[in-house]
Amino acid sequence: MERQQLLNNWLVSLYPEQPYSLAPASADASFRRYFRATLAERTLIVMDAPPQHENCVPFIHIAQLFGAAGVHVPQVLAQNLEQGFLLLSDLGSTTYLQALSGEGAGNARELYGAATDALIKIQLASREGELPNYDKALLLREMRLFPEWYIAKHLQVTLTAKQSATLETALQRIAQNTLAQPRTYVHRDYHSRNLMVTAPNPGILDFQDAVYGPITYDLASLFKDAYIRWEEADVLDWLIRYWEGARKAGLPIHADFGDFYRDYEWMGVQRHLKVLGIFARLSHRDGKDGYLKDMPLVMDFLRRACARYIDLKPLLRLLDELEPQAQQMGYTF
Repeated sequence: MERQQLLNNWLVSLYPEQPYSLAPASADASFRRYFRATLAERTLIVMDAPPQHENCVPFIHIAQLFGAAGVHVPQVLAQNLEQGFLLLSDLGSTTYLQALSGEGAGNARELYGAATDALIKIQLASREGELPNYDKALLLREMRLFPEWYIAKHLQVTLTAKQSATLETALQRIAQNTLAQPRTYVHRDYHSRNLMVTAPNPGILDFQDAVYGPITYDLASLFKDAYIRWEEADVLDWLIRYWEGARKAGLPIHADFGDFYRDYEWMGVQRHLKVLGIFARLSHRDGKDGYLKDMPLVMDFLRRACARYIDLKPLLRLLDELEPQAQQMGYTF
Protein backbone atom coordinates (compact mmCIF):
# COMPACT_ATOMS: atom_id res chain seq x y z
CA MET A 1 0.00 0.00 0.00
CA GLU A 2 2.89 2.35 0.74
CA ARG A 3 4.25 2.05 -2.82
CA GLN A 4 0.78 2.61 -4.24
CA GLN A 5 0.58 5.87 -2.29
CA LEU A 6 4.05 6.92 -3.48
CA LEU A 7 3.05 6.17 -7.06
CA ASN A 8 -0.18 8.18 -6.75
CA ASN A 9 1.66 11.11 -5.20
CA TRP A 10 4.14 11.10 -8.09
CA LEU A 11 1.40 11.01 -10.72
CA VAL A 12 -0.45 13.88 -9.00
CA SER A 13 2.78 15.90 -9.06
CA LEU A 14 3.07 15.27 -12.82
CA TYR A 15 -0.62 15.94 -13.61
CA PRO A 16 -1.94 18.14 -10.80
CA GLU A 17 -5.01 19.28 -12.71
CA GLN A 18 -5.93 16.03 -14.44
CA PRO A 19 -7.99 13.28 -12.85
CA TYR A 20 -6.85 9.76 -13.75
CA SER A 21 -7.61 6.15 -12.99
CA LEU A 22 -5.10 3.35 -12.44
CA ALA A 23 -5.53 -0.30 -13.36
CA PRO A 24 -3.04 -3.20 -13.43
CA ALA A 25 -1.53 -3.53 -16.92
CA SER A 26 0.69 -6.56 -16.39
CA ALA A 27 3.18 -8.18 -14.07
CA ASP A 28 6.30 -10.14 -14.93
CA ALA A 29 8.54 -12.69 -13.30
CA SER A 30 10.52 -10.00 -11.44
CA PHE A 31 9.48 -7.45 -8.81
CA ARG A 32 8.34 -5.01 -11.50
CA ARG A 33 4.66 -4.17 -11.88
CA TYR A 34 2.94 -2.15 -14.57
CA PHE A 35 -0.16 0.02 -14.34
CA ARG A 36 -2.21 1.70 -17.05
CA ALA A 37 -3.05 5.30 -16.15
CA THR A 38 -6.12 6.56 -17.99
CA LEU A 39 -6.25 10.34 -18.30
CA ALA A 40 -8.84 12.44 -20.11
CA GLU A 41 -7.40 12.04 -23.60
CA ARG A 42 -4.82 9.24 -23.45
CA THR A 43 -3.45 6.27 -21.57
CA LEU A 44 0.06 5.90 -20.20
CA ILE A 45 1.97 3.07 -18.55
CA VAL A 46 3.56 3.40 -15.12
CA MET A 47 6.40 1.02 -14.28
CA ASP A 48 6.75 0.32 -10.57
CA ALA A 49 10.25 -1.07 -9.97
CA PRO A 50 11.12 -1.06 -6.24
CA PRO A 51 14.69 0.31 -6.13
CA GLN A 52 15.84 -2.21 -3.52
CA HIS A 53 15.10 -4.97 -6.06
CA GLU A 54 15.20 -3.35 -9.52
CA ASN A 55 17.25 -0.76 -11.40
CA CYS A 56 15.48 1.46 -13.93
CA VAL A 57 18.65 2.87 -15.49
CA PRO A 58 19.26 -0.07 -17.90
CA PHE A 59 15.66 0.18 -19.13
CA ILE A 60 16.11 3.88 -19.95
CA HIS A 61 19.47 3.27 -21.66
CA ILE A 62 18.24 0.35 -23.75
CA ALA A 63 15.03 2.16 -24.70
CA GLN A 64 17.27 4.87 -26.17
CA LEU A 65 19.50 2.34 -27.98
CA PHE A 66 16.63 0.36 -29.47
CA GLY A 67 14.60 3.46 -30.29
CA ALA A 68 17.60 4.89 -32.15
CA ALA A 69 17.80 1.59 -34.07
CA GLY A 70 14.34 2.37 -35.48
CA VAL A 71 12.18 -0.14 -33.63
CA HIS A 72 9.01 0.53 -31.65
CA VAL A 73 9.71 0.70 -27.92
CA PRO A 74 8.00 2.72 -25.17
CA GLN A 75 9.10 6.31 -24.80
CA VAL A 76 10.24 7.28 -21.31
CA LEU A 77 8.10 10.36 -20.58
CA ALA A 78 9.06 10.91 -16.93
CA GLN A 79 11.23 9.20 -14.34
CA ASN A 80 11.71 9.04 -10.60
CA LEU A 81 14.76 6.84 -10.10
CA GLU A 82 14.91 7.41 -6.34
CA GLN A 83 11.47 5.85 -5.87
CA GLY A 84 11.68 3.45 -8.84
CA PHE A 85 8.94 4.81 -11.10
CA LEU A 86 8.92 5.37 -14.87
CA LEU A 87 6.12 6.87 -16.96
CA LEU A 88 5.99 5.31 -20.43
CA SER A 89 4.03 5.62 -23.63
CA ASP A 90 1.38 2.92 -23.99
CA LEU A 91 1.93 0.26 -26.68
CA GLY A 92 -1.52 -1.22 -26.16
CA SER A 93 -2.75 -4.38 -24.48
CA THR A 94 -2.60 -7.01 -27.26
CA THR A 95 0.44 -9.25 -27.10
CA TYR A 96 1.60 -11.41 -29.98
CA LEU A 97 0.56 -14.40 -27.86
CA GLN A 98 -3.00 -13.13 -27.62
CA ALA A 99 -3.14 -12.13 -31.29
CA LEU A 100 -1.80 -15.48 -32.52
CA SER A 101 -4.02 -17.71 -30.42
CA GLY A 102 -6.94 -19.46 -32.07
CA GLU A 103 -8.20 -17.77 -35.23
CA GLY A 104 -5.38 -15.23 -35.14
CA ALA A 105 -2.84 -17.89 -36.17
CA GLY A 106 -3.42 -16.89 -39.80
CA ASN A 107 -1.50 -13.67 -39.12
CA ALA A 108 1.61 -15.54 -37.94
CA ARG A 109 3.70 -15.07 -41.07
CA GLU A 110 3.05 -11.31 -41.13
CA LEU A 111 3.65 -10.80 -37.41
CA TYR A 112 6.78 -12.94 -37.25
CA GLY A 113 8.09 -11.24 -40.38
CA ALA A 114 7.73 -7.89 -38.62
CA ALA A 115 9.42 -9.31 -35.53
CA THR A 116 12.46 -10.58 -37.44
CA ASP A 117 12.70 -7.32 -39.42
CA ALA A 118 12.79 -5.42 -36.11
CA LEU A 119 15.38 -7.83 -34.74
CA ILE A 120 17.64 -7.18 -37.74
CA LYS A 121 17.40 -3.42 -37.05
CA ILE A 122 18.40 -3.96 -33.42
CA GLN A 123 21.30 -6.20 -34.42
CA LEU A 124 22.54 -3.74 -37.06
CA ALA A 125 22.74 -1.04 -34.38
CA SER A 126 24.99 -3.19 -32.17
CA ARG A 127 28.12 -1.64 -30.71
CA GLU A 128 30.48 -3.32 -28.30
CA GLY A 129 30.69 -1.66 -24.90
CA GLU A 130 27.11 -0.36 -24.77
CA LEU A 131 25.63 -3.41 -23.02
CA PRO A 132 27.05 -6.04 -20.63
CA ASN A 133 28.81 -8.95 -22.33
CA TYR A 134 26.94 -12.25 -22.42
CA ASP A 135 30.10 -14.00 -21.26
CA LYS A 136 30.86 -17.58 -20.29
CA ALA A 137 30.26 -16.95 -16.60
CA LEU A 138 26.74 -15.66 -17.27
CA LEU A 139 25.90 -18.41 -19.77
CA LEU A 140 26.98 -21.10 -17.30
CA ARG A 141 25.31 -19.42 -14.33
CA GLU A 142 22.02 -19.43 -16.23
CA MET A 143 22.30 -23.08 -17.25
CA ARG A 144 23.18 -24.14 -13.69
CA LEU A 145 19.73 -23.00 -12.62
CA PHE A 146 18.62 -26.29 -14.21
CA PRO A 147 20.39 -28.65 -11.78
CA GLU A 148 19.81 -26.32 -8.83
CA TRP A 149 16.09 -25.69 -9.26
CA TYR A 150 14.68 -28.14 -11.81
CA ILE A 151 16.56 -31.28 -10.84
CA ALA A 152 17.17 -30.75 -7.12
CA LYS A 153 14.03 -28.80 -6.12
CA HIS A 154 11.42 -29.69 -8.73
CA LEU A 155 12.29 -33.34 -9.37
CA GLN A 156 13.86 -33.77 -5.91
CA VAL A 157 16.68 -35.80 -7.43
CA THR A 158 20.32 -35.82 -6.32
CA LEU A 159 22.66 -36.43 -9.23
CA THR A 160 25.34 -39.10 -8.98
CA ALA A 161 28.95 -38.11 -9.56
CA LYS A 162 28.75 -39.62 -13.05
CA GLN A 163 25.54 -37.74 -13.88
CA SER A 164 27.02 -34.49 -12.59
CA ALA A 165 30.07 -34.97 -14.80
CA THR A 166 27.89 -35.70 -17.84
CA LEU A 167 25.87 -32.55 -17.23
CA GLU A 168 28.94 -30.37 -16.69
CA THR A 169 30.54 -31.62 -19.92
CA ALA A 170 27.33 -30.78 -21.79
CA LEU A 171 27.14 -27.28 -20.25
CA GLN A 172 30.75 -26.55 -21.22
CA ARG A 173 30.14 -27.70 -24.81
CA ILE A 174 27.00 -25.57 -25.09
CA ALA A 175 28.83 -22.52 -23.72
CA GLN A 176 31.71 -23.12 -26.15
CA ASN A 177 29.33 -23.18 -29.11
CA THR A 178 27.42 -20.07 -28.12
CA LEU A 179 30.57 -18.08 -27.35
CA ALA A 180 31.91 -18.86 -30.83
CA GLN A 181 28.88 -17.22 -32.49
CA PRO A 182 28.96 -13.69 -33.91
CA ARG A 183 27.80 -11.12 -31.35
CA THR A 184 25.09 -8.49 -31.47
CA TYR A 185 22.65 -6.84 -29.09
CA VAL A 186 20.49 -9.49 -27.42
CA HIS A 187 17.05 -8.59 -26.00
CA ARG A 188 17.05 -11.87 -23.98
CA ASP A 189 13.26 -12.32 -23.82
CA TYR A 190 12.21 -11.67 -27.40
CA HIS A 191 9.01 -13.74 -27.45
CA SER A 192 5.24 -13.61 -27.81
CA ARG A 193 4.51 -12.15 -24.38
CA ASN A 194 6.89 -9.22 -24.83
CA LEU A 195 5.93 -8.29 -28.41
CA MET A 196 2.84 -6.14 -28.82
CA VAL A 197 0.53 -5.72 -31.79
CA THR A 198 0.91 -2.02 -32.56
CA ALA A 199 1.51 0.34 -35.45
CA PRO A 200 4.23 -0.27 -36.46
CA ASN A 201 4.67 -3.90 -35.41
CA PRO A 202 5.97 -5.08 -33.12
CA GLY A 203 5.91 -3.00 -29.98
CA ILE A 204 8.85 -4.31 -27.95
CA LEU A 205 8.78 -4.57 -24.15
CA ASP A 206 10.79 -6.03 -21.26
CA PHE A 207 14.24 -5.35 -22.72
CA GLN A 208 15.96 -4.12 -19.55
CA ASP A 209 18.17 -7.23 -19.29
CA ALA A 210 19.62 -6.85 -22.80
CA VAL A 211 23.25 -7.85 -23.34
CA TYR A 212 25.86 -8.12 -26.09
CA GLY A 213 26.01 -11.75 -27.10
CA PRO A 214 25.22 -14.59 -29.55
CA ILE A 215 23.37 -13.52 -32.69
CA THR A 216 20.94 -16.48 -32.58
CA TYR A 217 19.74 -15.97 -29.01
CA ASP A 218 16.69 -13.82 -29.71
CA LEU A 219 15.68 -16.11 -32.57
CA ALA A 220 15.68 -19.04 -30.13
CA SER A 221 13.49 -16.97 -27.80
CA LEU A 222 11.13 -16.10 -30.65
CA PHE A 223 10.73 -19.44 -32.39
CA LYS A 224 11.32 -21.82 -29.47
CA ASP A 225 8.86 -19.82 -27.40
CA ALA A 226 7.84 -21.33 -24.05
CA TYR A 227 4.24 -20.15 -24.53
CA ILE A 228 3.28 -21.08 -28.09
CA ARG A 229 4.18 -23.81 -30.56
CA TRP A 230 4.41 -23.77 -34.36
CA GLU A 231 4.95 -26.45 -36.97
CA GLU A 232 8.65 -26.95 -37.66
CA ALA A 233 8.09 -26.32 -41.39
CA ASP A 234 6.67 -22.86 -40.58
CA VAL A 235 9.52 -22.05 -38.22
CA LEU A 236 12.05 -23.14 -40.85
CA ASP A 237 10.39 -20.83 -43.38
CA TRP A 238 10.51 -17.87 -40.97
CA LEU A 239 14.14 -18.61 -40.04
CA ILE A 240 15.17 -18.72 -43.71
CA ARG A 241 13.44 -15.37 -44.23
CA TYR A 242 15.41 -13.91 -41.31
CA TRP A 243 18.69 -15.48 -42.46
CA GLU A 244 18.30 -14.09 -45.97
CA GLY A 245 17.41 -10.64 -44.61
CA ALA A 246 20.31 -10.67 -42.16
CA ARG A 247 22.82 -11.61 -44.86
CA LYS A 248 21.45 -8.94 -47.18
CA ALA A 249 21.73 -6.36 -44.38
CA GLY A 250 25.38 -7.29 -43.80
CA LEU A 251 25.05 -8.88 -40.38
CA PRO A 252 27.90 -11.25 -39.37
CA ILE A 253 25.95 -14.43 -39.97
CA HIS A 254 26.95 -17.84 -41.36
CA ALA A 255 26.93 -18.00 -45.15
CA ASP A 256 25.71 -21.60 -44.87
CA PHE A 257 22.16 -21.95 -43.53
CA GLY A 258 22.95 -25.36 -42.02
CA ASP A 259 25.70 -23.87 -39.85
CA PHE A 260 23.40 -21.03 -38.83
CA TYR A 261 20.60 -23.47 -37.96
CA ARG A 262 22.94 -25.58 -35.81
CA ASP A 263 23.96 -22.49 -33.84
CA TYR A 264 20.28 -21.60 -33.41
CA GLU A 265 19.50 -25.09 -32.10
CA TRP A 266 22.39 -25.11 -29.63
CA MET A 267 21.43 -21.64 -28.45
CA GLY A 268 17.93 -22.96 -27.84
CA VAL A 269 19.34 -25.72 -25.64
CA GLN A 270 21.15 -23.16 -23.49
CA ARG A 271 17.99 -21.09 -23.15
CA HIS A 272 15.74 -24.06 -22.37
CA LEU A 273 17.98 -25.27 -19.56
CA LYS A 274 17.86 -21.76 -18.11
CA VAL A 275 14.09 -21.40 -18.57
CA LEU A 276 13.31 -24.75 -16.92
CA GLY A 277 15.44 -23.67 -13.95
CA ILE A 278 13.73 -20.28 -13.78
CA PHE A 279 10.22 -21.74 -14.04
CA ALA A 280 11.04 -24.20 -11.25
CA ARG A 281 12.46 -21.38 -9.12
CA LEU A 282 9.41 -19.20 -9.71
CA SER A 283 7.23 -22.04 -8.47
CA HIS A 284 9.24 -23.39 -5.55
CA ARG A 285 10.80 -20.17 -4.26
CA ASP A 286 8.33 -17.48 -5.29
CA GLY A 287 5.01 -19.37 -5.23
CA LYS A 288 4.29 -18.54 -8.89
CA ASP A 289 2.96 -21.92 -10.03
CA GLY A 290 1.48 -20.62 -13.28
CA TYR A 291 4.73 -21.35 -15.09
CA LEU A 292 4.60 -25.10 -14.35
CA LYS A 293 2.12 -25.67 -17.19
CA ASP A 294 4.69 -24.27 -19.66
CA MET A 295 7.46 -26.68 -18.67
CA PRO A 296 6.43 -29.62 -20.91
CA LEU A 297 6.74 -27.56 -24.11
CA VAL A 298 10.16 -26.25 -23.07
CA MET A 299 11.32 -29.77 -22.21
CA ASP A 300 10.06 -31.03 -25.57
CA PHE A 301 12.08 -28.35 -27.39
CA LEU A 302 15.12 -29.34 -25.33
CA ARG A 303 14.77 -33.06 -26.03
CA ARG A 304 14.21 -32.60 -29.75
CA ALA A 305 17.34 -30.49 -30.14
CA CYS A 306 19.46 -32.88 -28.06
CA ALA A 307 18.26 -35.80 -30.21
CA ARG A 308 19.52 -34.12 -33.40
CA TYR A 309 23.18 -33.64 -32.43
CA ILE A 310 25.59 -36.37 -31.42
CA ASP A 311 27.42 -34.12 -28.95
CA LEU A 312 24.14 -33.54 -27.10
CA LYS A 313 23.08 -37.20 -26.93
CA PRO A 314 24.66 -37.70 -23.46
CA LEU A 315 22.50 -34.83 -22.19
CA LEU A 316 19.42 -36.47 -23.70
CA ARG A 317 20.27 -39.78 -22.00
CA LEU A 318 20.61 -37.92 -18.69
CA LEU A 319 17.17 -36.34 -19.20
CA ASP A 320 15.78 -39.82 -19.85
CA GLU A 321 17.33 -41.11 -16.62
CA LEU A 322 15.84 -38.21 -14.66
CA GLU A 323 12.35 -38.50 -16.11
CA PRO A 324 11.83 -41.87 -17.82
CA GLN A 325 8.08 -41.24 -18.02
CA ALA A 326 8.74 -38.15 -20.15
CA GLN A 327 10.72 -40.27 -22.60
CA GLN A 328 7.77 -42.65 -22.95
CA MET A 329 5.25 -39.83 -23.31
CA GLY A 330 7.40 -38.01 -25.82
CA TYR A 331 5.71 -34.79 -24.72
CA THR A 332 3.35 -34.99 -27.70
CA PHE A 333 1.12 -31.99 -28.24
